[in-house]
Amino acid sequence: MCARRFLGFVFILTLLIVAGAFAVYQWGGNVLLKSATPHGHFEAAAAGGAPDYLQESSWLARPGINNDWVHRPAVANDPSLWAPDGLQAASTGNAAIFYIHPTTYLETNQWNAPLVVAGDTEFRTRLFVQSQASAFNPAGRIWAPRYRQAAYGAFLLRSDDAQRALDLAYRDVASAFDQFLTEAPVGPIILAGHSQGALHLERLLKERIAGKPVAKRIVAAYVVGWPISTTADLPTLGLPACTAAAQAGCILSWMSFGEPANPDLVLHSYEHSAGFLGKDRKQADMLCVNPLTGTKDGAAAPEQNPGTLVPNADLTTASLVKGQVGARCSNGLLLLSGAIPALGPFVLPGNNYHVYDYALFWQAIRDDAGRRERAWHR
Repeated sequence: MCARRFLGFVFILTLLIVAGAFAVYQWGGNVLLKSATPHGHFEAAAAGGAPDYLQESSWLARPGINNDWVHRPAVANDPSLWAPDGLQAASTGNAAIFYIHPTTYLETNQWNAPLVVAGDTEFRTRLFVQSQASAFNPAGRIWAPRYRQAAYGAFLLRSDDAQRALDLAYRDVASAFDQFLTEAPVGPIILAGHSQGALHLERLLKERIAGKPVAKRIVAAYVVGWPISTTADLPTLGLPACTAAAQAGCILSWMSFGEPANPDLVLHSYEHSAGFLGKDRKQADMLCVNPLTGTKDGAAAPEQNPGTLVPNADLTTASLVKGQVGARCSNGLLLLSGAIPALGPFVLPGNNYHVYDYALFWQAIRDDAGRRERAWHR
């Protein structure tokens, strides 16, 4: 992977989002819908056949394909094994980590992306694994499946086509999780996702983990960049919110905003939807676990941040900047404080730092996962 383009993928990824969001403010939602909604109706065949997760080509990252998962060699060019300047990516834990990447398919020609899309989509997908899943590499070995992700436009409206696209993507993720469990049949598990990946992870918790024996193996679930209602959703997920930094078997979730925060673009759909229990979702009920404290509704000063992932001036690599970004949970949002480093000009309208949900707290997430993995063993 070309290191000089680290985080550069954000430019292409957010141009459409930012332009669309400003269009909503100025001309209404119809502009965004018309420009980003996939053409025609959902057709499962358009994205190609279902992935075979016995094949290495169906994974962005995985330890290998024989049954001794702990001792497998890493996949060549595995982006999850990346580390910033001055850190090693060697694993010291024995957890199995299942990571689901966010939306990287911005085309409008179909509702779901093929399993492998050459060019910008593939580059963006691998860079997300590099900049997010890498936070977990000291805790164990990482599996990151390819899946026929729903196109960006599937999140902009409620329709049968959009729901079928999301369902198709989820079926791939669930199938990958089944293979993951086959290859890692014992020991601790860490689950992680972002945005669309977090949406699928939330559903995976509800349908495949809650009330099942595997729930006892969960170290933590990082459901990041997607809202969870503590009253309408959380009781169905089988795990509680994390209320202590050294707690195992719990859920972390946050959405990062600078101040003054305007989450209207995020909350409009959320507050007009029913949760898994059929109850209305409200902003005041959104789960916020501060990654700096590891606790629900926590607060931390900037000096408590052990490292924000920041690219250098020419994007040739990235380094950790300590003690600059604080955060506190307020009304369901994670509000930032301090001197936020120049991560790039890609903050979304409303001071939404969605793109940087992991980068802002990269070292804290790394420390948190290791601490919870050790707690699980105790």
